[in-house]
Amino acid sequence: MTRPRVLVCDDKENFLKLFQRILPEDRYEVVTAADGARGLALLAASSFDLVISDIRMPGADGLTVLREARARDPDAEVVLMTAYASVPAAVEAMREGAYDYLAKPFEPAQAQLVVERALERRSLRRQARDLRRALDGIQRIDDLVARSAAMAPVVALIRRAAASDVTVLVTGESGTGKEVVARAIHATGDRRTGRFVAVNCGAIPEPLIESELFGHVKGSFTGAVADRNGLFAEADGGTLFLDEIADLPLAMQVKLNRAIQERKVRRVGASDERPVDVRVIAATNVDLRARVAAGQFREDLFYRLDVLHIALPPLRDRGEDIPVLVAVLLERHAGRRGTAPRGFTPEALSAVVRYPWPGNVRELENAIERALAVSDGPRIELEALPEGVAASVRPRLTRASDAHLTYREVVDLARDRVTREYLIALMTELRGNVTEAAKRAGMERESLHRLLKRYGVRSEEFKARS
Repeated sequence: MTRPRVLVCDDKENFLKLFQRILPEDRYEVVTAADGARGLALLAASSFDLVISDIRMPGADGLTVLREARARDPDAEVVLMTAYASVPAAVEAMREGAYDYLAKPFEPAQAQLVVERALERRSLRRQARDLRRALDGIQRIDDLVARSAAMAPVVALIRRAAASDVTVLVTGESGTGKEVVARAIHATGDRRTGRFVAVNCGAIPEPLIESELFGHVKGSFTGAVADRNGLFAEADGGTLFLDEIADLPLAMQVKLNRAIQERKVRRVGASDERPVDVRVIAATNVDLRARVAAGQFREDLFYRLDVLHIALPPLRDRGEDIPVLVAVLLERHAGRRGTAPRGFTPEALSAVVRYPWPGNVRELENAIERALAVSDGPRIELEALPEGVAASVRPRLTRASDAHLTYREVVDLARDRVTREYLIALMTELRGNVTEAAKRAGMERESLHRLLKRYGVRSEEFKARS
């Protein structure tokens, strides 16, 4: 990990040495300047994450250093020091953008804490900016957000569906957001002023399904103590979303097919049919064609539903959308909690991006909600994520079968395993683009080529997947 660069400006050598001592070189890169003029020259020649400057110095004062640092890098944090502590000076420094103010003399521990908090704020600011950039260029329809190539045809079909009134079938793995798609179609179509009524067909007891969908009249069965409209009637003028449509019993499939075709429903126990103006959107996570072939789903209903088919890709195939979804979900759940959105530490964010998310967007949202609930600090740490997610960036050092090896052999083996996993993840995310992968890895293109060859990872295979 790159060490944060800290510039310390002070005309007193003992303070320069103090910061060199309390900011160890294995964690920080500390550069010192013996006066304000030298500090300005260093700012002009290089960039720094944090500037610590005395207010009164020869050449240029601390406020001048502050202004120059912020002008060159708005994300740079500045901490000012003075032996002449005064409220007016502190107010002016904060107004100019200083993070904090150290009054000499101060305890080394106090200075260390201020440094850590200043760098933490810089990291959060940059992460917030990166998340905002991630939102640039996204396509957003109601609560659905996407920017990946895999979602482009989905977005196009949603817009077409919203512009028409045809029946829609949404398919995809559990948790991919099928109801989100249905709501997006409803919210942007001509029926948006009507109700959106959702029902899980697999959650209704079989004897009650007909009554739930079509309603019943008083006395039609035990417990029918009053007339009741069904979900079709409740959705009149709007949209009825039938989730897990494959779980509907065959006998009900016949009646549903007729209701969609005729746009009429008959309540249980009634002798007359009532017209309904309902747009039906159905969803399933199973292969309906296979169910039809197996005699478990009616062919006529399948074709009645499959007028416009939207197939949602799993989250593992739309990795570009993960940072976008993270930004949106963080903002959403922070808003519900009445708190400011928090960011992730680099390690935690890396785990979120690398994890395959078998439970798709639903699993991602649950993980973020859990992380927010168990985190106390300004950023979400790796430990706040579910163990399976966190494990995606933790090296798996040994297996039981490795116990016969020496320590050095185990370390070498673990390094090889982790390196190969990293190369595969890198090639997968960047679709075999070696030039971009080398930039991401922070190495020369030729060096990455050698690593790929050594570990048997062929970039061509990943290009074929894109």
